[in-house]
Amino acid sequence: MSELNQAYWDKLADVQSELKEKIEQDPWRLAFHQMPVTGWMNDPNGAVQFKGVYHLYHQYVPDDPNGGLVHWGHKTSTDMVHFEEQELFLSPDKAYNRSGVYSGSAFVKDDEIHFFYTGNVKQPGDHDYTFSGREQNTVHIVSKDGFSVDFEEVIIPHADYPEGFTDHIRDPKIFEKNGQFYMVLGARALNHRGKILLYTSPDLYKWEYKGVFAEGEKEMGYMWECPDFFETEEKDVLIFSPQGLKATKYEFENTHNAGYYLGRTDWEQTQFIPESEFYELDRGFDFYAPQTFEDESGRRILWGWMGLGDTSPEYSNPTVARGWQHAMTLPRELSVEQGILKQRPLKEYEMLRSNHQEKTVTIEGKFEMKTDSQQTFELLLSLDDVKDQIALHLKEDTVLSYDKQVFTLSHGPSGYGRSERSVEIKDLKQIHVIADTSSLEIFLNDGEYVLSTRVYPKQERPGFLFEGNAAVTINKWDLGK
Repeated sequence: MSELNQAYWDKLADVQSELKEKIEQDPWRLAFHQMPVTGWMNDPNGAVQFKGVYHLYHQYVPDDPNGGLVHWGHKTSTDMVHFEEQELFLSPDKAYNRSGVYSGSAFVKDDEIHFFYTGNVKQPGDHDYTFSGREQNTVHIVSKDGFSVDFEEVIIPHADYPEGFTDHIRDPKIFEKNGQFYMVLGARALNHRGKILLYTSPDLYKWEYKGVFAEGEKEMGYMWECPDFFETEEKDVLIFSPQGLKATKYEFENTHNAGYYLGRTDWEQTQFIPESEFYELDRGFDFYAPQTFEDESGRRILWGWMGLGDTSPEYSNPTVARGWQHAMTLPRELSVEQGILKQRPLKEYEMLRSNHQEKTVTIEGKFEMKTDSQQTFELLLSLDDVKDQIALHLKEDTVLSYDKQVFTLSHGPSGYGRSERSVEIKDLKQIHVIADTSSLEIFLNDGEYVLSTRVYPKQERPGFLFEGNAAVTINKWDLGK
């Protein structure tokens, strides 16, 4: 029996209709990033390619741009650039997910997609919902086409989780090795340390707890969300989103963060052994809860939530007043190269390019490049002989600068509270900017570092202003839809 009655669905439809009227007039709607039709979007879920079609599911509250009761939205594409909105895939309509269909993943086997997600249940009463009052059940779904649900059951009820943990255990991610299936789950231990739990299965239906796959010291945060694991020829990669990290000079400055370890896995002990520092995946203002998948051509692709929770009062998104909030990053291809996890925008997005301009200039003081479009564009700068410093002014009041081996992204009022983020780089050779109407993604040194940010200009400048002393080759394209 559904936990949601017809009155709920009628009200949701009415609210969505009202929100759409506001949204249609919004100049900050994105041209080529995935965003909610109405309401709130957060974590990417169930990213998969199935029979040639790319599926992106995501956390979705269609009737409230500030969040609320979470469903799974669903978008599909055959080229990873142009997506079609589909019907809601999952809704909080069961006893075991009635407070929200939380994050999860997808795995293809034998011409079926197996989905795993966290069914969230909040009990009534005087609870803090960390140490009492919350159930987070791991649920398994089978779909023959990615649109319908053909089988669904709770495979790990909340009561069956191991002792020593709070009520926060969630976000299942599945992978396979040597015919065995593995599931990682993010967890918060009673001692306020983040951990990742590991389960195994011979068939995706029956699961056995194997122990703690990875854990952190106190300084590594109290909760590790959205775990992800994959192997490369060079290193194993463990991605997760820790809550409670302390900011350093230039790192972990956001309320919550997402990052990765490179290392190896002891499969006899079923434990991941880090062999690197914990690196932040994205050094901008708006990035969290990434999820990766391997497509049918063998690429490892990452989606990220181009947003973040709990940012108020530091910064905000004015689109809330217009009926929607947040988006996804561009999908990025990942590769481990000489101990660095590089992120590059998918080549498919080059189909949006037009009106190519190329210039090689020696900047001594100021140089202005006039352009027709400053809303949606791609800019690739190759730097040589940076004698002192260099700065690039773009959008309305955004500045990208490099000075004394520090790259800085800074916003004026168009950042709506977003001020400054910096990265230490000994030798900056390349700046690659992809700009949408209200977002910027900045890839440095061929994807060695990335900064993602939302930005809301009210007036675009008529070109790019460069300042400093350097030789620069500039490639610029307009980007369409």
